[in-house]
Amino acid sequence: MTRIFLIGYMGVGKTTAGRELAKSLDLEFVDLDHFIQTRYSKTISQLFEQFGEDGFREIENKILKEVADFENVVISTGGGAPCFYNNMEIMNNAGTTVYLKASPELLSERLDLCKEKRPLIKDKNKEELLLFIKENLNRRESYYSRAKIIFEAKELVNREDVDKYVLLLIDRISNTQIL
Repeated sequence: MTRIFLIGYMGVGKTTAGRELAKSLDLEFVDLDHFIQTRYSKTISQLFEQFGEDGFREIENKILKEVADFENVVISTGGGAPCFYNNMEIMNNAGTTVYLKASPELLSERLDLCKEKRPLIKDKNKEELLLFIKENLNRRESYYSRAKIIFEAKELVNREDVDKYVLLLIDRISNTQIL
């Protein structure tokens, strides 16, 4: 039985890498945010709006506990998921946690291209966005660094780069003797 949890800041590529990692390892793929949205028939933004962040984090924790029992799966979490309740403990006890780590500058560059889809950053200019990311990463690093594997994320530009990235990720996970 294999469970791999991908964690890290928004925009680092958890969903993209997770989908390809699952395909390469012949595992199922679950995007935690998508799973929540499907279960509640609302977007993450709508859930935040309806329940506030505290209410959303309770939902996230409940759903994380559920998917942590799935077998032979790669689970991509939301960027904040590891930072609330005992979510890191849940994931570390259930399987292999992999922190996809990227510099604030790389994250800012990526997120600036799609910020209108993300309510927390949609109104920020480039300087504000970079500062916001640095501050959040600083607060979240103590949670993210509890992962069993820390993997430096690189820019994913095209399909070929994603494949190379996933192969490096598989190699790193295999060398940790967890698969």
